[in-house]
Amino acid sequence: MPPRLPESSIVLEEKIGDMSYPELVTYDISADGSTRKDLLHMQDGAQIETVLLRYRKRYSVCVSTQVGCACGCRFCATGQMGFTRQLSAEEMLTQVLHFRSILAAHDADISNVVFMGMGEPLLNEDQTLLAVEQLVDPRGLGLAPGRITLSSVGIASGIRRLADRHSRLPIKLAVSLHAATEELRRRLMPVTATHTLESLFEALGDYTERTRRRVLFEWIMIRGVNDTAEQADALGYRLQSLPSHVNLIQLNPTPGYTAVPSLPETVAAFAATLDRYAIPHTMRQQKGGEISAGCGQLSARHASCRSDHTC
Repeated sequence: MPPRLPESSIVLEEKIGDMSYPELVTYDISADGSTRKDLLHMQDGAQIETVLLRYRKRYSVCVSTQVGCACGCRFCATGQMGFTRQLSAEEMLTQVLHFRSILAAHDADISNVVFMGMGEPLLNEDQTLLAVEQLVDPRGLGLAPGRITLSSVGIASGIRRLADRHSRLPIKLAVSLHAATEELRRRLMPVTATHTLESLFEALGDYTERTRRRVLFEWIMIRGVNDTAEQADALGYRLQSLPSHVNLIQLNPTPGYTAVPSLPETVAAFAATLDRYAIPHTMRQQKGGEISAGCGQLSARHASCRSDHTC
């Protein structure tokens, strides 16, 4: 049976209809209780991850948009899996409703939704934005569009279309950048061979001019790879005329990528360079590292322990 939901979920329930809700396979909760990651079993046997994050009294759901991912980012467990299929808007909504039903038992509700889970949202653009439309519908979750964030590796054509729709769906845009030079970015993120930095920043310039909204850049700090003075300078140079904010993130190591997180003093030096360019930045509060909360990690761990009968 579908979970019991708050009365305001009329549209979400209508859109999902008779579709079966995903089955919970396993979950992990961080020691401080601020992060819960669930592995869900879909109707066709595919498995996806979704995450609930608590910041004080606010709850955010991190939604997956694909089963696996075709972008192949070296540092990402989902990228190491490869791509299986697209998720429908209904399957995205069930991830939100899954956690909403859990929170309802504690007289709490979801305040934010971030499309930062498994997959590239702008390679499943129509279904992702259809899900967004239902999330902002007053008869559904009724979220303000500004409480929804879409994260992309930088699909320039998709970013331009987001700008086209901004007057109707003014959601936030985050870009997984991780390198400020073409060669390094292609090495870390193979998909960027066809989605270049030049095309990305042309699209972002257009996006910020038309929407009057800044862009959040995500930068995973990888020791000796993208935490160098050269990369910091290149990033500062690219962003100095673009309304932006940089979110520095410590690498969450995966079995398929042997690099390690940057040293604290290196992070400090990187941040100091951004200060010289007057680029706003923060160091993201690390949540869920002990529970495989990085994208794709719980799924990979579960598959591994099933194969060698250790779970």
